[in-house]
Amino acid sequence: MSGPPDRLAGRPVANEVPAERRDLPAADATDRLAVGTEPERWSKAELRERLERLPPGHPSSVSRDEPDAFDRHDPRLADEPERDYWGEVPRFLRAWADHVRRWPPERAATEVDRSKDPAGSWRGDGNQYLDPEQHAQANEAIAGVAQTEKKITEHMKQAGRENACGGWLEGLANRLKGEERLKEKIAERIEHEPDRTPTEAARDINDAIRYTFCFKEDNYVSGYWDLKERLESGGYRMIYSKNHWRDDPEYKGINSRWVTMESQRFEVQFHTPESYHAKEKVTHSAYERDRNPLTQRSERREIEAFQLDVSAFIAVPGGAYKIPDYKEEDS
Repeated sequence: MSGPPDRLAGRPVANEVPAERRDLPAADATDRLAVGTEPERWSKAELRERLERLPPGHPSSVSRDEPDAFDRHDPRLADEPERDYWGEVPRFLRAWADHVRRWPPERAATEVDRSKDPAGSWRGDGNQYLDPEQHAQANEAIAGVAQTEKKITEHMKQAGRENACGGWLEGLANRLKGEERLKEKIAERIEHEPDRTPTEAARDINDAIRYTFCFKEDNYVSGYWDLKERLESGGYRMIYSKNHWRDDPEYKGINSRWVTMESQRFEVQFHTPESYHAKEKVTHSAYERDRNPLTQRSERREIEAFQLDVSAFIAVPGGAYKIPDYKEEDS
């Protein structure tokens, strides 16, 4: 399916929701959806469905070995109705609602005692700690990140307007990580590297500032190279890029990390409308649970199977497999 409607000079309006997405509920609202008639969990029928939906190149995939030759319209399935990502979204949301009912979200909370902390200090809900001096420096560092973000955002908006491939910015309201989460990350870095200052720690947080560009499938690869060239021309340096289209069965897209001339890091993701919707509206809650250390192993296995199922229906843009990974030494 295509991305947002093209209203201005052949380019989608920034942050506009595609028509095919407007009526789709988000994953956090799935507890209101009724569970559909699906094959019994872990049954032979469900296993067959999972195998048929595995991404190209997966060791257990029943698909052909060559990724670019992958075709869901297998002759063996000629009598089955055509299935695509948008058509499967209601099923994904029902499946996640079912998962939440079977695995209630309550988790053991960390007991945080702040009663003896000195005035001016900070302690997070995960028991991360900054003493008064570190906390004051962290506040200054976070204010500095916010100032740097304004400059980068203007460049990103300009790239969105001027790119030659119809790309648009998504999720711009979330471009700056929340203050509490930044303090948690600063405290965690200082705990592991005591000689690091809060200012240095804040600069090294890869996603303290983050952006997402979306491109329609036909323009995705050329859009990636166009944006990369524009950012480099603007004085930013790529230090890392990971192509998750190629070898990640549970997540699709490209995640890249950049650094400004002032050494502030930031993240840029590259998505299609499908992969962005999946990340934000379908699998986000699953991702948060998967990285929670309190999540049980048995639940984690189901989460991973759910994410694999969703990702298997996301169409891979032609040529996306060929975009290389990159990692700068010491990045």
